[in-house]
Amino acid sequence: MEQQQAISPPPDRTSPLGVIDVEQAEAALVEHYPRLVRLAYLVLPPRLGRSRRVLTAHAVTQRALPRHRTDVAESALPAQRPGADGRPAPDPAYAFVRQRVLRAALAAGRPALRLGRLRVPLPHLPPPLPQVWGLRLFPRSGGADELALDQTLSALSSPARAAYALRGLEGLADREVRRTLAAAGVAEPRDALAEADGAAAPAGSRDGSLLDSAEFDPCSLQARPTDLIRRRQHVRAALAAGVAAVVCGALLALPGDGWGRDGAAAPPYARNAAAEKALDPGELTRAPEDAWRTSVRTDFSAWPARGGRTHDTALLRRALAAWARPGSRVQVSATPGTPSGPAAGPARLLFAGVVDRVAVVLLYDGLRVARYAESADGPGGGAALDFARTDGADAAGSAALVVSRTDGNVRYLTAPWVRKVALADLTGGPKERAAALDRTADGVTDPAPAPARGASCARWPALRMAGHLYTDLGELTPARLTYGAPGRAGDPAGDAALTAWARTACQLSAVRSLGVRSVNAWEYARQRLPEHGGTAAWLCTRAETWRGPGSRTMAQFQAPVAGGASGARRYPPGAVAARTEGGRACGPRSPHALAGVLWKSAAGHWWLVAAGSAELRKVTAGGGVTGRTKGRLLAVRTEAGERARLTARLPDGGRFTALH
Repeated sequence: MEQQQAISPPPDRTSPLGVIDVEQAEAALVEHYPRLVRLAYLVLPPRLGRSRRVLTAHAVTQRALPRHRTDVAESALPAQRPGADGRPAPDPAYAFVRQRVLRAALAAGRPALRLGRLRVPLPHLPPPLPQVWGLRLFPRSGGADELALDQTLSALSSPARAAYALRGLEGLADREVRRTLAAAGVAEPRDALAEADGAAAPAGSRDGSLLDSAEFDPCSLQARPTDLIRRRQHVRAALAAGVAAVVCGALLALPGDGWGRDGAAAPPYARNAAAEKALDPGELTRAPEDAWRTSVRTDFSAWPARGGRTHDTALLRRALAAWARPGSRVQVSATPGTPSGPAAGPARLLFAGVVDRVAVVLLYDGLRVARYAESADGPGGGAALDFARTDGADAAGSAALVVSRTDGNVRYLTAPWVRKVALADLTGGPKERAAALDRTADGVTDPAPAPARGASCARWPALRMAGHLYTDLGELTPARLTYGAPGRAGDPAGDAALTAWARTACQLSAVRSLGVRSVNAWEYARQRLPEHGGTAAWLCTRAETWRGPGSRTMAQFQAPVAGGASGARRYPPGAVAARTEGGRACGPRSPHALAGVLWKSAAGHWWLVAAGSAELRKVTAGGGVTGRTKGRLLAVRTEAGERARLTARLPDGGRFTALH
């Protein structure tokens, strides 16, 4: 903390003239600015708060500069006399400015609007200048004595605080204090001085020198941020209001025939040939029924237009208009990283029909799938518009789209090349038998249960389509589930893969609504646990997104299942050892994994067990637990609650750090 030095009294620069020029007042104000601001800060009411008092004190002092030359005799300025301790009389220009600062500070404590003899109180408003945006400024904190003095001054009235400051800070005698207060507009200066006399100075205050400390110095400040959440809300509200005002003004200035036929879309505010073409239902592209059989690309571009309302021009127009400019009655949602702006050109129609008493339109523009939904009874109510990114989709990635969500159930529109759809419980393991899920002639499935939200995970529905396994993660596109080492993963098949997914399924709730394209589970190690604890499996689960960034990786420890326990769950979920967002671990570019957990044996002993993937060597534990091994499996005795840092060596000698 920088040393605070006592401010010396103003020098004796008595002007021989009875008139104070603006230049003289400015020179006095600039030279003694810190002292004048300190005086204003002490007089202002504490209820303003330290940050508001700082800015108000600076504003009061800066506005004390007169606009024209002033006659001392006409300004009610008392004659300046030498101080009680023999100090020379202050410069009349300084005394004049000090009086104006004092008068303004006293008035700031009781703002009011005067209408003749009527006085209307006003709220305390921030000063027009200076202003600081985004920061709270306040003096540096002092010690216990300074805090005690601040509390003492807070209990005084503004005139009493002014008397205390004039006597303690300016060194004025009582007679001069009364004269100065009277000139500043205080009605009863004697009462103010008597009240100041009753204020007990804190112990150790060194005869009032605490007024010179940093606690009361509004020129030596600290900065902190304002309320960030409230500031963000205010900025958003201001931006929304500004945009609304601009749009409404533009609409009032534009001719038009209304927007009734566009349903819940906002009024048009820009017209150009490309935009109008993209909004024309007649320009929608439609693939032939059997285009997928001969198409070079087997993705959404090969889907034919299906549904009972593919020729409903009014519905299609409303869907396209809502996509281009969603109004206040359109609920818009998009997966992370998915733009929600209008299509660059005519989109492809995938579906238009009624599902669960809702009119649904599915559109595809090469980058995104858009789902528009409104009441089947007509466009009188609101509408919903959902976006999902689907660029780079292959045959497996474009097998189905969500067409409806109602009452915890999901209906899918399947690709034309999907012959059968089966519903299975992912937590059932290898013994689970999938049940056929019927579809309409348009490819819309019967309702399938969506995975439950919340802590309970009794079952996790999954779909088998075209030889692949999928599950619903809250997106328009179901996520594909795979199993195997990075770069060689395939569809889950066999007891090991289905058992691994049965114990991993409930962890999928952590990657809902993240724009997930696929999730791969990889058993990278098996480890015999100490003290005859059986064999545990180590899995690394990686969720890849459609946009590329934003992947989620999770290491999982699957302890052996105790057999023979009546009523025990056959495939209990594994324990999450580590999870991370982003990075390359467990992916094709870095097919390695390393993680560890604290495990308690049946004998009641705690162990740090860790495992790395096949190419890792020399696993080392540091921190709260120390140990090492030449191989990739590590087990070290420890205590409950200990933490360890795990590292291993790559084949090229590089260092690999465990997921955490």
